[in-house]
Amino acid sequence: MSNTANERIKGAFAGGKAFIPFITCGDPNLGTTKKLVRAAANAGADLIELGIPFSDPTAEGPVIQEANIRALAAGTTTDKVFDLVRDLRKDVTIPLVFMTYANVVFSYGSERFLSTCKEIGIDGVILPDVPFEEKGEFAEICKKYDVAQISLIAPTSENRIAMIAKEAEGFLYIVSSLGVTGTRSEITTDLASIVKVVRENTDIPCAIGFGISNPAQAKKMADISDGAIVGSAIMKIIGKYGEGAVSYVSDYVKEMKDALR
Repeated sequence: MSNTANERIKGAFAGGKAFIPFITCGDPNLGTTKKLVRAAANAGADLIELGIPFSDPTAEGPVIQEANIRALAAGTTTDKVFDLVRDLRKDVTIPLVFMTYANVVFSYGSERFLSTCKEIGIDGVILPDVPFEEKGEFAEICKKYDVAQISLIAPTSENRIAMIAKEAEGFLYIVSSLGVTGTRSEITTDLASIVKVVRENTDIPCAIGFGISNPAQAKKMADISDGAIVGSAIMKIIGKYGEGAVSYVSDYVKEMKDALR
């Protein structure tokens, strides 16, 4: 394994365009999450975002909101998610990052949360409700424990894109469309110009997420960036098949990764 979180995450983009699935931990239960993450890694995922469920996930559309509700109803806690990662790290070697909300980190204790991330092998955290201007609250602790604080760039970031890119860690999460997560029939944002500004200000990889559901969209997004992130389309499969979703998710990840090759 490389030395720093930045290097480990960069490694996920080293073999061409990265495919990054998002999975809500604990939906329908943690035993199934273990199988889903391993299946996704084996099917070609380059990095996996693990969602720690939260009762008020403001950035999420209905699909991931429902996944959060199911996961919490199944008794998923932050400690149980940490145990899940400990188990996954016995054999899963690709980078893993948490996607959750500031409140989850604060209520656990930021220092305790991030030191545990380091201990169990989490490479980065994405906190969609922490604006760039407030990321300093976590910056020192993330640095102390070598956990990349991954920033998001939205279509509204405009004159802030360069500033966010200059300070970026891990990879940059470019949000394709305004609004919440969810699959979209088409993505109309001028993403190429956002990526251009990113490239002028950092050599850290950038991946596009929000709204990607099929291989053609994934390829289109990865053609302008370094990878594609897919959450809702995967959580929809899990919502439909529950414990029986593993082979369907595996096939989906394989199909998406093939489209990026």
